[in-house]
Amino acid sequence: MSPVKESLAGILNSRRKLFLPVFASLLLIAAIVGIVAGVKSSNRNNSGNDHSSAMKITTSHAIARSSCSNTLYPELCYSAIADSLSDGKQVKSAKDVIILSLNVTISAEQRNMAALQKLLDSGAKNLTKREKTALGDCLEMIDRTLDELHTAVKDLEEYPNKKSIEDHADDLKTLLSSAITNQETCLDGFSHDKTDKHVRQVLVGGQVLRVEKLCSNSLAMLTNMTDTDIERERKSYGAGRKLQVADHDSQGAGGWPKWLSAGDRRLLQSPSVTADVTVAADGSGNYRTVSEAVEKAPQNSGRRYVIRIKAGVYRENVEVPKKKTNIMFVGDGRSNTIITGSRNVRDGSTTFNSATVAVVGAGFLARDITFQNTAGAAKHQAVALRVGSDLSAFYRCDMLAYQDTLYVHSNRNYFVQCLVAGTVDFIFGNAAAVFQDCDIHARRPNSGQRNMVTAQGRTDPNQNTGIVLQKCRIGATSDLRPVQRSFPTFLGRPWKEYSRTVVMQSSITDVIDPAGWHEWSGTFALNTLFYGEYQNTGAGAATSRRVTWRGFKVITSATEAQRYTAGTFIAGGSWLRATGFPFSLGL
Repeated sequence: MSPVKESLAGILNSRRKLFLPVFASLLLIAAIVGIVAGVKSSNRNNSGNDHSSAMKITTSHAIARSSCSNTLYPELCYSAIADSLSDGKQVKSAKDVIILSLNVTISAEQRNMAALQKLLDSGAKNLTKREKTALGDCLEMIDRTLDELHTAVKDLEEYPNKKSIEDHADDLKTLLSSAITNQETCLDGFSHDKTDKHVRQVLVGGQVLRVEKLCSNSLAMLTNMTDTDIERERKSYGAGRKLQVADHDSQGAGGWPKWLSAGDRRLLQSPSVTADVTVAADGSGNYRTVSEAVEKAPQNSGRRYVIRIKAGVYRENVEVPKKKTNIMFVGDGRSNTIITGSRNVRDGSTTFNSATVAVVGAGFLARDITFQNTAGAAKHQAVALRVGSDLSAFYRCDMLAYQDTLYVHSNRNYFVQCLVAGTVDFIFGNAAAVFQDCDIHARRPNSGQRNMVTAQGRTDPNQNTGIVLQKCRIGATSDLRPVQRSFPTFLGRPWKEYSRTVVMQSSITDVIDPAGWHEWSGTFALNTLFYGEYQNTGAGAATSRRVTWRGFKVITSATEAQRYTAGTFIAGGSWLRATGFPFSLGL
C-alpha cells in the first residue's frame, strides 16, 4: 500500500466511528420528522370526519392512486401524497396530484438541505477536502432543485393557459429532469475513492435518493398527463396544427432554436457587438478578470448583458451563478481569448467543481472563446466547461481538456461550429444538448486507456435529455492519428441506466472502432439505453460491425430522426433564433 493510501485508510478508520454514525443519524432524523408529521396529521384527521368528508377523501385517494400507477415508484408516490390528503387536502385531477407531489418533494428537499448543512457545519473537521467540496456541491444542487420545483409548481398552476401545451410540457419536463439530475450529481461527488464512497452509502440511505424518486414520480405523472393532452389536442384540431417543427423548417436551414430571439441571433453573428463592459488582462478595460466582470453584472437581468473579453490568457476559474441571467461572453477569437484552469479530481476536486468555467444562470451565450483545462490526462477528471444554464448557446468556441472536457450537466444547451477535444467521456452529462457543425476530436490518452466521445447520464426514462451530434465531424487530433490503433476510440458508453445519444448526418473517420460503442460495466444499461445512428458518412460510419445491444439502433426513418433535431429535441424554433448563431432545425 502506498503512503497516500495508508494515510487515507488511517483517516477513514479514525473518523468512521464518530463521523459516519453522526452523519447517518442526522439524515435519519430528517426522514423521521417527515414521517411523524404525516402520521400525526393522519391520526388527527381520522378522528372525526363526517360521511361527506370521508367520501371526498376517498375520491381524492382514488385519483392519487390512479395517477401514481404510471410511475416508477408507485407505492412511494401514493404514500407521500396520502399523508397530505390525510391532512385535509383534496385533489380533483391529475394536475392537482402532480402539484401536491411537487409540494411534498419540496418539503423533503428542505429537510435534506437542513440536515446536510448541519453536517457540514458540525462535522467539517472530520471531512476530507473533497468531501467538503462534495457536500458544498450537494447544497448547491439542493438550492437549484428547490428553485426548479417551485417554478414547476407555478408553471403547472397556469397549465395549459399561458402557452401551448407542447411548450408547457417541454419546460416542465426540463425542470423536473434537471431536479433529478441534481440529486445524482450530489451522489456522484462521493464516487471518486473508497473514502468518499462510505459517505455516498449514507446519502443513498437518506433523503437524497428519496427526493430523486419523488421527482421521478412527478415527472412520470407529468409526462402521462401532457402526452394525453397533446394527443387530445391533435385529434381535436387536426394534424395541421402540429408539428411546430414543420413551420420552423419552412423558414429554411438558416433558422435557430425558438428560444433564441432575433436580437440574440444578431449578437451571435454580428462582426461587432456593443459590450456593456470589457475585460482586459492588461488593464485597458473595465475589469482585469472575467470573474470580477461576472460578479459586478446585474442579477436576474431580463435583457442581454454583454461582457467582451479581449485577447489574452485568463488563468482563473469562473462561475456564472443562477442569479446572473442573460449573460453573454464575447471573445476576440477562439485562438486569442482563452480562459484556462487546472482543477482536477486527482488533486482533490470533485468532477463537478473542477470546471474552469461553470455556467448556471439561464440564457447564457458565448462566442469566439476557448475554455480550457490543462490538468492533463494523468489527472483524470478535469472539466473545461460545465453548462447547467437553460436555453444556453455556444458559437465558434473551443473546449479543450482530456477526461471529461465538456460537462453538459442539465437543461437545454446548443453548440454550433465549436471544437471539443478530449479523451475519456469527453462530452458527458444529462442535458438536452445538440451539437451542429462541430468538430469532435479524440486526443491521445494515457497508456492503456480507451477514448469515449460521449458518456450520457440519463437516469430516468421520462427525462427529455440526451446528446445529439448532427452534421459534425468526428475525428482525431494530430497527436492521436499516428498511434490511433493503439488507443481504441468509441462514440460513447452508458454512464447511467437510460443513457441516450444520437449521431446523425455526421462525418466519422476511421478513428472510431467498428463496434462503435462500448459498455460501461458488463451488461449495465445495454437493454435500457438508446444509441442511434442516422445517415453518417466516412470510414468510421459503417454499421455492419456495430454492437448488437438491444438499445442500439441504426435509424432508417427520417420521421424518427426528426425527433433528435434542434427544432424538436430542444424546442429550438424560437430561442435559437434569438441568439443570432447559425443553426438548422431539421434534417
